[in-house]
Amino acid sequence: MKAPQDIILRPVISEKSIQGVQMKKYTFRVAKDANKIEIGKAVESLFPGTKVEKVNTLNCRGRFKRMGRNAGFTPSYKKAIVTLAEDSKTIEFFDSML
Repeated sequence: MKAPQDIILRPVISEKSIQGVQMKKYTFRVAKDANKIEIGKAVESLFPGTKVEKVNTLNCRGRFKRMGRNAGFTPSYKKAIVTLAEDSKTIEFFDSML
């Protein structure tokens, strides 16, 4: 079993993810081998008072990039959109972004 800090790597800060905060949808970059159940338990343990209702995951491919004549791909990653229950407490980190 992995530690919650090894599953939830960092929050995703973008225009689209910040719009979801008002609907209690929070976006995180997560470990590639983590499943939905592990992600939900990790969020509940890292942020006390939260109740996870639903978890959606996406596998994002790395983009093709060029730097002069050198070419390659950026690393691929996994992203999770966590929906909290109505009676759940919010995550304070994202509230400061609004």
